[in-house]
Amino acid sequence: MRLPIVVLGAGLLWTAASGCSAKEVRYPEDHARFTKIDKAVEALRDAYARRDLSDIQGLLLPREALEKATNDIRKDFETFQEISLEWTIDRMVIEGETVEVIVSWAGQWQRTPADTGLRERGQGVLQWAGEKSILLNGLSGDLPFGMAGRRSAIEPPQGARP
Repeated sequence: MRLPIVVLGAGLLWTAASGCSAKEVRYPEDHARFTKIDKAVEALRDAYARRDLSDIQGLLLPREALEKATNDIRKDFETFQEISLEWTIDRMVIEGETVEVIVSWAGQWQRTPADTGLRERGQGVLQWAGEKSILLNGLSGDLPFGMAGRRSAIEPPQGARP
């Protein structure tokens, strides 16, 4: 039975991923995997902020459960001209080929560049699978995808008349 590997905090992840220049990496396979996972998480955030559905779909396992997330993301891209999103990895749990990455996020969605936009924040879990190729396998919690469908996103701007 393999015990899960748990990494806490972005600082610890950064230390594990970057290593110390004076020391040699003790566990090169683990180091390489942490780096791949970190890059996959950042690639997802970056593709969403750039509004690039094709890049996002390239990170997803072909699962029915992810179709709703893909549709929510597509609606976000149709609704908002500008998306800015930042997130930090709070914790990473690795059990064999399964990886759960808990992220805290904050973002702003604007219908037009002049719009003050919608600001939200939250925390959710990105479930990844694989060792050589890291692909998104599932989502849970409060993630930023689907902002167009949230109540505050469809309310008229302050001062606007119905």
